[in-house]
Amino acid sequence: MKKIVSLMLALAMVLSLAACGGGASDTPATSGGENAGTAGVAVPESLTIRALNANGEQAELEVPYDAQRIAVLDLAALDILDKLGLGERVVGSASTTLDYLQGYVTNDSIANLGTIKEADLEAVMACEPDVIFIGGRLSKSYDALSEIAPVVFLSTDIEIGLVESVRRNASTIASMFGLEGAVDGLMADFDARIAALAAFAESKTAIVGMCTSGGFNVLGNDGRCSLIGREVGFENIGVDANIDTSTHGNEASFEFIVEKAPDYVFVMDRDAAIGTEGAQLAKEIVENELVMGTAAYQNGNIVYLGHPAAWYTAEGGITALDLMLQDLESALLK
Repeated sequence: MKKIVSLMLALAMVLSLAACGGGASDTPATSGGENAGTAGVAVPESLTIRALNANGEQAELEVPYDAQRIAVLDLAALDILDKLGLGERVVGSASTTLDYLQGYVTNDSIANLGTIKEADLEAVMACEPDVIFIGGRLSKSYDALSEIAPVVFLSTDIEIGLVESVRRNASTIASMFGLEGAVDGLMADFDARIAALAAFAESKTAIVGMCTSGGFNVLGNDGRCSLIGREVGFENIGVDANIDTSTHGNEASFEFIVEKAPDYVFVMDRDAAIGTEGAQLAKEIVENELVMGTAAYQNGNIVYLGHPAAWYTAEGGITALDLMLQDLESALLK
């Protein structure tokens, strides 16, 4: 009898151990480092990505794989990290007026690292990041920040366009955390939305401008708001194609708009984008006697971009791209 009981107990223990051992393979990995080891896949300590160096040139960069502590001084990168579900790893962030990223500004556990133009190096060092993300406005601080942690410097590439730049940069960031499979889903409908806008824009002319400090600057297809001319396809008649306008555009008179007589005028309000107190609204600047005499105004074709902070400070983010397309769709595809 004792032998039978012993055999039964032994069999129960074997079955119990078998059940525990089979459970791990049923748990999907949410990031490269979280469950890969239990699935029998080796997890690297680091990987090499392509990013920009201090001179803005493409270079190889070794970064930690599946970093747990992230400092972000670029809003497009923060936008992408947020969409990838990595927000809980952000230990420090630049300030922003963007509504959808306010959780990173108001959270007391996330350090304020300064602005996207001026980093607080002491604050960055104090939050002990594994990796730091920056954009072009902080390229001058690349070397100093690199003394703290690897610096991932990403930007949009005019030659491949905004949508492809977002896809490429999101893929780069996702690869650092083993989340490559998430990018296609996040980018799924952008190409179709661009195509619908492009069909509307065919054979139509436009001036693309930015209101700043009470004035009006025209923008080309070489920088900010280039989505409108390059990918959506409006013929941008505001500037010569060979003139560099990528920083803040070229100052223009309102007589210039009258002279060019575009079908559409697109206006981005820089002061609203950066929260300039007491600044004159773009509509108050643009809708003067001269402009109100144009066909664009009379046909209701003055388009004020509804999310200027996304266009000006977060261009290159996934949510930002969605908001930018919404601005165009709501005005054009009525």
